[in-house]
Amino acid sequence: MTDYTENAYTHNQYTQNQNVQNFERYNSDGTKKKEKKGGKKGKAFGASLFFLLLAALFVLANSMVVTKQNQFKLIRQFGRVDRVVSAPGLSFKIPFVESVDTVPKELLLYDLPASDVITSDKKTMLVDSYVLWRVTDPLKFAQTLSCSVPNAEGRIDAIVYNATKNTISNMRQDEVIRSRDGKMTITVDETGNELSGNDLDLSGGKEEVIEITSLTEEVMGQINHVEEQYGIELVAVEVKKLDLPDDNKQAVYNRMISERGNIAAQYTAEGKSEAKMIENTTDKEVSIMLSDARAKAEATIAEGVAEYMRILSGAYADPEKTDFYSFVRALDALRESVTGENKTVILTEDSPITQIFNGRY
Repeated sequence: MTDYTENAYTHNQYTQNQNVQNFERYNSDGTKKKEKKGGKKGKAFGASLFFLLLAALFVLANSMVVTKQNQFKLIRQFGRVDRVVSAPGLSFKIPFVESVDTVPKELLLYDLPASDVITSDKKTMLVDSYVLWRVTDPLKFAQTLSCSVPNAEGRIDAIVYNATKNTISNMRQDEVIRSRDGKMTITVDETGNELSGNDLDLSGGKEEVIEITSLTEEVMGQINHVEEQYGIELVAVEVKKLDLPDDNKQAVYNRMISERGNIAAQYTAEGKSEAKMIENTTDKEVSIMLSDARAKAEATIAEGVAEYMRILSGAYADPEKTDFYSFVRALDALRESVTGENKTVILTEDSPITQIFNGRY
């Protein structure tokens, strides 16, 4: 009974759908409406046009090449470089047939890793430098280095290291240090000749700064044919740091301290010797001056005594003066004798004082 009811319901639904599909539409004046044809075709045409526009835009985008001011564009056709675009702007290529590689045009900086080099006097030094470089021939750069900046930096590393090693291996350690800045301070005399000796000896001359070939110029002179080989130019090689290895620093410092100690001891000994010479010279001069002063003093005393004796002899030469002198001397002697409370003087007859009282004078 249930199956029969479901079948009857399905039959009725199908009959209604058939009636709806067979329903005809009429206008207000009783005429039959015409059914519109081609609706599905219009939708299909619009979708096709949309997809064609997308495809055209995709092809146009793949055919345009935008070159910036700091770039070279290499257009490849089936892997082979067909042309190089160096002028900034917009250019075109064949889509899906030609491909584009980009090569930098600006100045690039490559920081080389620090490396150990040995000087001609067998001293190890640590050199840390950097390179300024740029691409000058993008076609040769692509052919030799596959348009790869890391490949170029690897070649630059090997070239600059070999040039640095060859340069420093032909120089002494002090020459390497002095040539770092391209300037050297020397001591010259009044005629302009360089004074040789240790760097602490500044007496007898003046310092002058002269221009010499710098270490970077020596290294650049060792680099050849880089542009011809790889299409790149090394603009400059600069040394950031020039130092000693860590395991050698303490030994070098100790040696420098010892050398400076020896120089200081030498200067101390020379100073003491010169001080002793000055002291001896001064003592000699003082002795000479004292001897001259004593001689002059004795000569003056002798002149005074001679003058005194001359005066005495002149006084004794005249009898009147002689008597007066004897009288004065006798009075002086009496005055010196009569001192204290006792005023008694005992005199002999021939005493000059007795003679004064006897009326001789």
